[in-house]
Amino acid sequence: MRTMTDRARRRASAPEEAGGDSPESAPLEARRRARSLREALLRHERLYYVENRPEITDAEFDALMRELVALEERHPDLSTPDSPARRVGGEPAEEFASVAHVAPMLSLENAYSWEEAEAWRGRLKRALDGAEPEGYVAELKIDGLSVSLRYEGGVLVRGATRGDGARGEDVTANVRTIRSIPLRVSELRPLEVRGEVYYSKESFQRLNAERELAGEPLFANPRNAAAGTLRLLDSKVTAQRRLLAWIYAIVEAPDAPPTQSESLERLRAWGFPVNPHWRRCASFGEVGAFLEEWAEKRHQLNFETDGVVVKVDERSLQERLGATAKSPRWALAYKYPAEEATTVVRSITANVGRTGAVTPVAHFDPVALGGTTVKRATLHNYEDLARKDVRVGDTIVVEKGGDVIPRVVRVLLEKRPEGAAAFQMPERCPACGDPLVREEGEVLARCVNPACPAIVRESLHHFCSRRAMRIEGLGSKLIDQLVTAGLLTDVASIYALKIDDLVALERWGEKSAANLMEEIAASKSNELSRLVFALGIRHVGEKAARSLARRFGTLDALAAAAPDALEAVEEIGPNTASAVHAWFSHPRHRDLVERLRGYGLNFSEGDGAGAREGPLSGKTAVITGTLPGITREEAAARLEAAGAKISSSVSGKTDILVAGEAAGSKLERAKALHVRIVTWPEMLEIIGA
Repeated sequence: MRTMTDRARRRASAPEEAGGDSPESAPLEARRRARSLREALLRHERLYYVENRPEITDAEFDALMRELVALEERHPDLSTPDSPARRVGGEPAEEFASVAHVAPMLSLENAYSWEEAEAWRGRLKRALDGAEPEGYVAELKIDGLSVSLRYEGGVLVRGATRGDGARGEDVTANVRTIRSIPLRVSELRPLEVRGEVYYSKESFQRLNAERELAGEPLFANPRNAAAGTLRLLDSKVTAQRRLLAWIYAIVEAPDAPPTQSESLERLRAWGFPVNPHWRRCASFGEVGAFLEEWAEKRHQLNFETDGVVVKVDERSLQERLGATAKSPRWALAYKYPAEEATTVVRSITANVGRTGAVTPVAHFDPVALGGTTVKRATLHNYEDLARKDVRVGDTIVVEKGGDVIPRVVRVLLEKRPEGAAAFQMPERCPACGDPLVREEGEVLARCVNPACPAIVRESLHHFCSRRAMRIEGLGSKLIDQLVTAGLLTDVASIYALKIDDLVALERWGEKSAANLMEEIAASKSNELSRLVFALGIRHVGEKAARSLARRFGTLDALAAAAPDALEAVEEIGPNTASAVHAWFSHPRHRDLVERLRGYGLNFSEGDGAGAREGPLSGKTAVITGTLPGITREEAAARLEAAGAKISSSVSGKTDILVAGEAAGSKLERAKALHVRIVTWPEMLEIIGA
């Protein structure tokens, strides 16, 4: 329902703010009609998407929408923030702004059995001095993407993603296109709520079918699809994807209800879509009955759910119980057991990864698991393959639960066909033919040829990724196209690309080619640590890359460093030092570095990022424990941006220790050395974040 015609979509070009230039001021009659149409359309959207009792046909709804679009087109000053005409999306955004959440968006503690759920209940009672909560609320857990919505004067003013828990991305334009999210609610005072954006099973299947026809990679599951859709820069595309939403929490509101169950009722009264499949349970035994009831019945729903969220009902008890750094203590996500399916192996291949590691992959008849269609499973390594003894023609049991990667559980040996031969790992690389090497103490065989086409493709994907050189627009599909066309042969060849080369390819226009060339040019000035990480040196992650860049200052100094000098760097062990030295010793890599130099890439840590001046300049900081709403790596990056040097150990040279939940020996040593100890919120105040 509610799919606008192409004609209506083309006409929905009303400006984002009222009062734009208009060929004529809207007469009183037009204003009244526009107001009437907005109210009628908002009402019918709620009847259809929230209350499930439509009063008019799709054709009648579209006729009303076309009339409103035409009115706003003739009189742009009639457009309002809550106009349903905005559902079709606006002009593409260049990027998303970052916004702070009024309260952290934490993840939930998981339980995978009733025993683990009972253990959680036991912890609640101990925290409440032996008292049992008077009630719980059980809600089906939606396989989607968490969002936070803010309303002022009853009108939606902001929609944001979870992000790192403390800050998210402002995706308001995309949120407005989700028809089940009200643009206006009855509560006029400031209001902030949270919910889950998701795909119905039908819409998800349709989306993947369209992507398959277009030759695009399929989404792995509805959650990934929802996340990808909500973060599209073009809200017109988001509008066509048919996302839906359930709202389940009140974060900020006047006269907030005293319980979660009353909050759900209040949300519905305000006009929000609330998942009807929830229950207030007077006892934990009733929670168990709810879990059992939905274990099988959930498969009949038109959306994916892999479990149930259990919450203490009373808000006063929620506040008393509080939260850990990652999760509220008063809520639990009970996950149903992983789903299993039986299928037949049709082939086993050896795949080559970015570091040259060769892993066996079983390809089998497609089976539906956890809301997705599964066609293959990685067998991790040769020992895993040999232990399970998976052979072509075998009937196998495949398991997948929630976000768990599909895996082969076991082989049904009684169904093995006669003559099925054990798979033999190749002695030569299946991509380039070079001999494979297995280092002492490792179970994986590797291709060590830097020019191996499989390694080249994976290296290019890594080099362009957001955490590395951050070349937006050069994703996996386009990299594959350019490799196939012979335009990309290694990471240096990225900087040899020309607009004319790109425009000559299918689906490339001058604008998209020019945009990519700008991204490539901008990446040349990235800080050295990004380049070191992007090179894909084995064992060198982001943290090690930063340590190496800070210690040696230039790529040339790093390339010339002996293993003992590398190992002397904080965070660098003997295996990493050996890998770095070996990488820069290879003739192909030395040639690659020179070519990158010739294309003008920044080889100095100072030139790319500029001097790190800030409130922590000259300070050495150590992070320990679990921080609220942010990983240690992300926190370290924030502190480095403020000028700090990050160390992994507390010593007499340590200036500040950032201590989170469950801090251990580092906290005790810092106290003994009289090091300044702060929490993460206190550190944010220090750096002015």
